[in-house]
Formats: sequence, C-alpha cells, structure tokens
Amino acid sequence: MREKPKHEMRVWAILCHISALLGWLLLFFLVFAGIPLYLPINIFAPLLVWRFKKAQYPWINLQGKESLNFQISLSFYTLIVIILSLVLVVTSCGVAVTSNSTVNEIKTTLDGLLVMFMSLILLVMLLQSFLVTFAAIKAYKGEHYRYPLTIRVLR
Repeated sequence: MREKPKHEMRVWAILCHISALLGWLLLFFLVFAGIPLYLPINIFAPLLVWRFKKAQYPWINLQGKESLNFQISLSFYTLIVIILSLVLVVTSCGVAVTSNSTVNEIKTTLDGLLVMFMSLILLVMLLQSFLVTFAAIKAYKGEHYRYPLTIRVLR
C-alpha cells in the first residue's frame, strides 16, 4: 500500500494491535481470580476489529491479519510452555516421591519451578506488550510492521 492511510483507518489499525493487550489483561485477572483455564482471550478483540472493518479498509485487513497471526502464535507458544511446565512438575514430583525425598525438598523443587515459569511468563508478557505497542505506533504512522517469530496462519 503506497498511499498513507487516513486517520480513521490508522486508529482502527491501532485498535487491531492494542486490543490484544486488553485480552491478556482480562486473562491475567481471570487466572488470579481462581479460574484455572487457559483461554486465548487475546485473540478475540483483534478478531472482532478485523472482522468488522476489513472489508471497509484494506489497511485494517493487512494490520488485522498481522495482529491475529502474532496473537495466535503467542497463544500457541504459551500453550506449549504450559504443557511443558505441567510435564516438568509431574516428573519432578514423581522423582521426588520415588526417591523418598522429604516434604521440604519437594516444596523447594516446586517453588524453584514456579519462580522459573513465572519469570518466563513475565518475560513473554513484557515482550508482547513492547512488540504490540511498537506495531501500533508503526500502524498509526502508516507503516507496516511484521512481528518476529510469527506463524502465518492468515495470509
């Protein structure tokens, strides 16, 4: 797209990117409220913006696909981390129980795993907020930004 998008298109393009952060914020509050489900809520808000505005503005179609591809990829990567962490916790508890470890040793192992995975999730959240903000700024300027490490589901 060679011409610079109009102001209204650029605002909708920003919403395609920033609305995903609202989904992560909602997921964050759901998890700490005690709902232990992993739901890719970060996909729904950009999907709504993209679905309703893609036919009206080609710029929104481009930005919405990019945002959705990144959010789908991020959800997939997060699901892999959750599965790996559960496998690691189950195997380390199994090893601790079969080796007749004390309760304090099992607790120390689980606390270490918790700190490691919480740090990893915090790093992913910070990286995502930085990349989404950067993409939103680029979209407002009328420049296209391609997220790194993104699986291109929508073309």
